[in-house]
Amino acid sequence: MRFFDIITIFPNVLDSYFNESILKRAQKKRLVKFKAWDLRDFTKDKHRTVDDKPYGGGVGMILKVDIIYKAVKKIIRKNKKTRIVLLSAKGKTFNQKHAKRLSKYDQLILICGHYEGVDERVARYIADEEISIGDYILTGGEVPAMVICDAVARLIPGVINKKSLEEESSVDLKEYPQYTRPEVFNKWKVPKVLLSGHHKKIQEWKEKSVAKYGN
Repeated sequence: MRFFDIITIFPNVLDSYFNESILKRAQKKRLVKFKAWDLRDFTKDKHRTVDDKPYGGGVGMILKVDIIYKAVKKIIRKNKKTRIVLLSAKGKTFNQKHAKRLSKYDQLILICGHYEGVDERVARYIADEEISIGDYILTGGEVPAMVICDAVARLIPGVINKKSLEEESSVDLKEYPQYTRPEVFNKWKVPKVLLSGHHKKIQEWKEKSVAKYGN
């Protein structure tokens, strides 16, 4: 089983996503396990404080390094190949190569930033790497965490059909057009080659379509 542990102050946002469709079935088959950890559970004060004002001034609040450290220490699994990832706008941009690399780990711990950011000591001393899902700013790391979990989990053997993964690799991740019934709708027709049953011609058509429309 592969473990995905997400540290966040909004665990309910993640729970709803992981308990649907393919990811839900993968958990039932004990191929993967997703768990959202509430960062506030690792605090001791009555207000469950996870953030504070930045030294040197500035707008907003910063998530505290000591609370995140406690969370990681509690969550990390001994004797497992673990990777700790901080979701950060200044991290390297996530792509399929990163997904394949991360799929080799037994446990992924994803730290979700929020508010104005995270104490820099988390990136320097706790996380193994920082990852971004694109050149834009989000209000928190929860959406990036879901993106990474989804992309990585589907690469784990048994989660989705092996043939689907092989076909994706053969077209370099670029999609060819796909059609289903009805054959004709509003005079919009399915390409004849797809109805021919000629597998070689169909494959050639797919490859040409990727080259033409894939970008």
